[in-house]
Amino acid sequence: MQIKKLVSLPSRTGRHLQRYNQGFRQVVGCIPYRIRKTNKSHLIHGTLIEDLEVLLISSQKSPRMMFPKGGWELDEDIELAASRETLEEAGVIGLLGEKLGEWIFKSKSQEKFHEGSMFPLLVTEELDTWPEKSVRQRVWMTVNEAREACAHSWMKEALEVFVCQFTPRPRVEEEPLASCRLALCIGAQNTDEDVDCYLIS
Repeated sequence: MQIKKLVSLPSRTGRHLQRYNQGFRQVVGCIPYRIRKTNKSHLIHGTLIEDLEVLLISSQKSPRMMFPKGGWELDEDIELAASRETLEEAGVIGLLGEKLGEWIFKSKSQEKFHEGSMFPLLVTEELDTWPEKSVRQRVWMTVNEAREACAHSWMKEALEVFVCQFTPRPRVEEEPLASCRLALCIGAQNTDEDVDCYLIS
């Protein structure tokens, strides 16, 4: 199924095709990003860190901001699910990168544990019309603005893993992203809707 064909369709609803893993509802999402062209900073791996912008969306029920995400369903692979949710909620299409990781978190609204996977998505097209346009706002932000604005700790951690791809890696004998994968939310005091996140890959 071509992802752009979904623009004219309503967002998927219901849980009859929902995937579960050991009782955890599986959700997938993206960190949509783009690269601004300026001359402010030093090049790192061909990209200016200050020139990264990420796209956040508002919740359907509140102005709180987050990255697009939703249920991974049985009739689609994980990449299609991540792209579909991003199109439905944020109205953008792009090039999907490698998975950033998986996190276990508990939703306060549902009192259930979820397994969330996040991908980076380099935005190639920003649509004027998309399935959830009437119920969401979308806002491009710098990485630092997104760190402050994002309501979910596990998504903030995914953002840090993503950002580490654009920063110099330490020359040590350990896993290159180990320092980037420290759970920001363990022991943190916050009022996020989704809490208790643990990176599991």
